Amino acid sequence: MPARPVILRPDGWQAALAQLGQAPLSVARLDVDHFAQLGESLGRTEAEGLLRSLERLLSAELPSGAVVGQISEDEYAVLLPETSPETALRLMDMVVRQFARHRDPRWPRSVGLSAGVAAQPAHARTPAELLLAADEALHRAKREGRGRACLYTPAKMVLKSNYYPRSQLDRLKKRAKAEGRSEADVLRAALEAYLAQEAQG
Repeated sequence: MPARPVILRPDGWQAALAQLGQAPLSVARLDVDHFAQLGESLGRTEAEGLLRSLERLLSAELPSGAVVGQISEDEYAVLLPETSPETALRLMDMVVRQFARHRDPRWPRSVGLSAGVAAQPAHARTPAELLLAADEALHRAKREGRGRACLYTPAKMVLKSNYYPRSQLDRLKKRAKAEGRSEADVLRAALEAYLAQEAQG
């Protein structure tokens, strides 16, 4: 029987992410909606019970290669090596639905689970970018009504040809396509590299 994912605390999970380097993977961030209301209405013991229940669900539903980390009191992150963003989204959608299906009836109705998914290299090239993209997807899930999983969607950038020569826009489009990234991501990475170089003097 394959080993189930273990729950790591923040330092261990960050180390596991760093070890994967540039390998293809997806990351999900999950947050318990209105977790504070549960603690206020039913007490700390019940709140802890919800988190342990969520951890058992993650261990049972995720594939054996997944790495789960608790990154704050009511937020978890999941590493899914060699997993496409579409597959990761389906997994997180299943987790969200299972959480809702088996929720304790004593919990406030507002308590649920939201998730955001992003992938490397499709959405990011570094661990920091990957976590930021997954966090943006998580916030979109909350904006769209909570209790759901969302995939990161790069923000569209409007590039006006009167600001940029057509030759540069064509080169940007070609490079983004070759790297499997959006034009916005390529520009963002270039700007970050420029600012980092400038800061070093």
